[in-house]
Amino acid sequence: MKKHTHLFLCGLIVLGVFGCQPDEGGAPAETTEPAAAAEPAEAEWTVLFDGSTLDGWNIVGDANWSLDESDGSVMADMGGQSFLVTPESYSDFELMLEFWVDEPANSGVFIRSQEPEAINAENAYEVNIYDTRPDQTYRTGSIVNIAPPSESIDAGGQWNTFEIRADGTNLVVTYNGVETVNVEDDMFQDGPIGLQYGSGIVKFRNVQIRPL
Repeated sequence: MKKHTHLFLCGLIVLGVFGCQPDEGGAPAETTEPAAAAEPAEAEWTVLFDGSTLDGWNIVGDANWSLDESDGSVMADMGGQSFLVTPESYSDFELMLEFWVDEPANSGVFIRSQEPEAINAENAYEVNIYDTRPDQTYRTGSIVNIAPPSESIDAGGQWNTFEIRADGTNLVVTYNGVETVNVEDDMFQDGPIGLQYGSGIVKFRNVQIRPL
C-alpha cells in the first residue's frame, strides 16, 4: 500500500509540473494594454454673482445699484456712468451671464480692464449692450472698436445671455446662442471684469466664470 501511494503522489507531481508549462502550440498569452491617459478635467465654474449679495464686487461711479429679489438680479436705473468691478484679474476664461435692459439702455460687459477705477472701451474689451447706439457698427453683441456683431439682435425688454470666451488672443462672443464675434486681438492680456451702467434700466444675474 505504501508503494502504490508513493507512485500515485509522484504521478500527481509530474502532471502538475507539465500541466503548468505554456502551450507553445496554443493561443498566445494575453497581454495587458496600457491604460489610456485620462482626459484633463474641466475647471469648475465659479459664481461671481448669485443674486443675494454684492460681496466680491467693487462699485465704481454713482449709479443706484441694488439687489432685486424678484428675479435674482442686480440693477440700476439712474445715476452717471458706473461699474460693478471684480477685485481679481482674469486672463483666459469663459464668462456666462444674463442681462436685461430696456430699449434705450446703454450698458456693456468689460473684460481684461487695465484701469479698474476708470474703465472705458480704450483700456478694456467692451462687449457692448446698446441697441440704439448712434453708430450701429458696434451695437449689442459687438466688441467695441474691435469687431462688429455678425448679426443685429435687439436685447431690449427681455432676458438675454452672453457667453464670452477669452483664450489668449482669441475672443468669442455668443449672444443668445448666436456667435456674434470670433476675432484675434492681442491688445489686452488680463484684467478685472466690469459690468456697466450707462443709461436706462440695466440688470445682470447668474454671473459665473471658469478659467481655461
